[in-house]
Amino acid sequence: MFDTSSIMRKAVTVVLLTLLLAVAGLALAVRFGIAPVGNPRVLLDFVLGRGIQTPDDATIVGRLKAADGYSVSLYAGDLPLARWLRFTSTGDLIVSRTRGDEVVLLERDRDGDGRPDGRRVLLAGLDRPHGLELHDGWLYVAERTAVGRIRFDEQTGRTSGRYEHFITGITGDGNHFTRTIRIGPDGRLYLSQGSTCNVCEEKDERRATIMTFAPDGSDGRIFARGLRNSVGFDWAPWDGALYATENARDLLGDDFPPDELNRVEAGAFYGWPYVNGFNVLDPDLGPGHEAMLEQSRPPVHGFRAHNAPLGITFLRAPNRPPGYERAAVVALHGSWNRSRPDGYKVVSLHWLDDGRIEERDFLAGFLAPGETIGRPADVAEGPDGAIYVSDDYAGAIYRVAPVGPGPVIPFAPNAEH
Repeated sequence: MFDTSSIMRKAVTVVLLTLLLAVAGLALAVRFGIAPVGNPRVLLDFVLGRGIQTPDDATIVGRLKAADGYSVSLYAGDLPLARWLRFTSTGDLIVSRTRGDEVVLLERDRDGDGRPDGRRVLLAGLDRPHGLELHDGWLYVAERTAVGRIRFDEQTGRTSGRYEHFITGITGDGNHFTRTIRIGPDGRLYLSQGSTCNVCEEKDERRATIMTFAPDGSDGRIFARGLRNSVGFDWAPWDGALYATENARDLLGDDFPPDELNRVEAGAFYGWPYVNGFNVLDPDLGPGHEAMLEQSRPPVHGFRAHNAPLGITFLRAPNRPPGYERAAVVALHGSWNRSRPDGYKVVSLHWLDDGRIEERDFLAGFLAPGETIGRPADVAEGPDGAIYVSDDYAGAIYRVAPVGPGPVIPFAPNAEH
């Protein structure tokens, strides 16, 4: 007979040793200046997969500042490791708890108290669930090494039938285990997969790409390459162009390379691992690959280095304030490889008439000297026109709502891209 208790003890020992080695390696890197870290507690919490308690209302009012024309409030708390968001057409909010290995549904606020009317687990026992999508009566979930789906009724908020993996064989080794999934305006499924490393030449050509499939998982192919870790992507409603955030490489100093917003087109190459930022050869892998400068597409917008842009959503609600006609909001998860912490906020991007993209603070105040009260991860526009922000560090979802005399005009957030 197998000694199951012995097997369990050995498994736990391996996990603990892995964590200890990871922490020790980071400590040595920091000690010898290889990896400057201005926020060591946040980094340690990230490595250990833990967070902090949700801030109380007084802290939220005192610390968080929304952009002019908006107000901020706590929508849901005590939701540890809340990561990706997807609204149903009826206003329920589906949330993936990536390191909690489950997908949760927050029931819409029918009684008007500013909080969900209830919560329940839709799927449990998953493998790092991250990206979520609703399409044609299915709830899609992107896990670490597979994409699954289950029948889902948006009117009742209930699943039925069996959850099944229909895209498999995705590699899960190395870094960047989150996968993001969306259905595009063309009806095809898009899946992003980050690199295994900081900078390297990948053995699996699907790493550091965005891929595309038919909705049933067939006809899979690489859509765009050279995207080190494009966690968030969305389509601009005015012209249908696909834009993706990208986390650029680390260990080249506090201010280089910039994190990126890329306009992603079929067949294009976006630089990693040979080219960084606005067409600068990488010091490690660039030499000998100068031809990549001609092939690489530069970003359309550069975020500050190590700000870690994750979720992005274009605003579509009819009741948004003036100045947000052609705009998107982006969650900046915040730096780790930087002497002085930066990011830790939500920004809005504005497409101007002269072709420039202007970045402005949209929700700030998560970062203060000696204290970090949150790390924005994803952003979603609700049927009420408010912006909902997930915070996987504080286990919270914030509601950033338009203020003013105009009526709330409900709309279907998934009806168009």
